[in-house]
Amino acid sequence: MEDSQLFCVAEERSGHCAVVDGNFLYVWGGYVLYFVNLRTRDGTYIWEKITNFEGKPPTPRDKLSCWVYKNRLIYFGGYGCRRHNELQDCFDVHDASWEEQIFWGWHNDVHVFDTMTQSWFQPEIKGGVPPQPRAAHTCAVLGNKGYIFGGRVLQTRMNDLHYLNLDTWTWSGRVPITGESPKHRSWHTLTPIADDKLFLFGGLSADNIPLSDGWIHNVITNHWKQLTYLPKTRPRLWHTACLGKENEIMVFGGSKDDLLSLDTGHCNDLLIFQTQPYSLLRSCLDCIGKNAVILENQISLLPPKLLQQVLKKITFWTAANHREEQRAQKEETENKYQWISSN
Repeated sequence: MEDSQLFCVAEERSGHCAVVDGNFLYVWGGYVLYFVNLRTRDGTYIWEKITNFEGKPPTPRDKLSCWVYKNRLIYFGGYGCRRHNELQDCFDVHDASWEEQIFWGWHNDVHVFDTMTQSWFQPEIKGGVPPQPRAAHTCAVLGNKGYIFGGRVLQTRMNDLHYLNLDTWTWSGRVPITGESPKHRSWHTLTPIADDKLFLFGGLSADNIPLSDGWIHNVITNHWKQLTYLPKTRPRLWHTACLGKENEIMVFGGSKDDLLSLDTGHCNDLLIFQTQPYSLLRSCLDCIGKNAVILENQISLLPPKLLQQVLKKITFWTAANHREEQRAQKEETENKYQWISSN
């Protein structure tokens, strides 16, 4: 909303994890957990630090993942630091400061924050082979299963798929895949698009190449299918993705560069990927919105509720056409100046 205000008291950070549970947005990455109420009456959003909690929070880390399930925030993995007396099998050491006895590395442990009781706890994993420690992986929840894909440890990026049963706390082990699999990667996204399907997009390859490919995984057949119609010139990594009202995937932000060697700035455009046909209503509304001038005399005869939806579509397509005309005019002007300078 244009009139809303966000009073930010959370420390500046990157590589954190932000999730929504009910009316609240939770951010964790580092050592403290913040939340903000998204359902305010006056449009004012205030960050609050959760300090009065029970249990022991995870050790400091970033580039972790989080599943939201039954009022619980379930965190997995990440890159961070531990003291010598905190070293466990769930931790792969990368570097160490021997003077201070601080070790840096990758995790594969699971920590849970219960939003109802305001408490941290570490569940007892009761079976299965856990994934290798990693960071910059991605996750998604389907039913009672928390999936993770890819990520990085040391100089290796992975393309393995695992899931944790969030009721029984058992790991699946590496899920066997039939057919072709996506490339090894990190800094990608995994989005549920149906009760049995996940959408994978982008990331950074094992060769440090920003990716723009999209894949759909069927969790029943354990088969990956690559989408061939996605734009190849708009790679993204370290972005966010969510499912829209019409089952389209909305990708926002991130970078188009290999952040390890080049960063020309973050992206602020919105990519929308359609993974299945739109509804008949959506198709009809788009058709009317695009042809509002031709249908002008008939539009006013529509029922009130339908008319309201049609007017919104007309506004959308009018704005979209205006932006396209401005872009075309800008390109024409730039091409004209280039022709003049070259002659």
